[in-house]
Amino acid sequence: MLSSEKSAMFIPFVIYAVLIIIYLFFRLGLLIGHIKGNAIKVTKSQFQNLHTILLAQCKSLEIDNMPDLYIMQNGGILNAFATAFMGSNYIVLYSEIAEEAYQDNIETVEFIIGHELGHIKRKHMLKSLLLFPSFIVPFLNSAYSRACEYSCDRIGASLSPKEVKSGLILLASGKNIWKKVNIEKFIEQETTAGGFWFWFAEKTASHPRLTKRIIQFNHLAIAKPIHFEPILEQSNSETTNHSRYLPNN
Repeated sequence: MLSSEKSAMFIPFVIYAVLIIIYLFFRLGLLIGHIKGNAIKVTKSQFQNLHTILLAQCKSLEIDNMPDLYIMQNGGILNAFATAFMGSNYIVLYSEIAEEAYQDNIETVEFIIGHELGHIKRKHMLKSLLLFPSFIVPFLNSAYSRACEYSCDRIGASLSPKEVKSGLILLASGKNIWKKVNIEKFIEQETTAGGFWFWFAEKTASHPRLTKRIIQFNHLAIAKPIHFEPILEQSNSETTNHSRYLPNN
């Protein structure tokens, strides 16, 4: 009698869980459909330089199933993201980011692509799905997400170390004035700012503060950068050893 009552108590939770899974499935499916129909797919004959970077970085990270890379216009927003759906991986660069590849800032784009590949390499999308119940614990899921971003920053840095800070400054200031930003002064904001809301804003965010993301590279030894054209003929032993940059999250 008691066992049946306990089982009945869990039925609503199971129903809600199934409904949430169905909702997320359709929401992601619609996103992928929108991307395929409205974004520009990067191929050997479409933005070849970006395709070469993607191919080389996948080889370095030992990603056999190369994700599809798309460029999408989104109202001037500077961003990029990786996602997965039904066994396939996707990376989307908003056009404001992709344009930097043609503005003498290709290495910043290399870092950003490498960062997104880090999410795929570490299977963060799958892990986030498995850890979905962590949403009921305040701040826990956000903390995990921030840890993932640190990991991917370091993966991106291992692939394109020269413009790591520039790539993060670009996200902070925009493509028109990022070269004029005094990075050291920007980093100082981490110590000069403060207070409850400064702390609380990050605790509820999926990404660490950009100041903290830049600071980590002041003390991190970065490997020699990869040269993306010749890497296609290099052996695995000649590519960057990325494993040192892969935390276990």
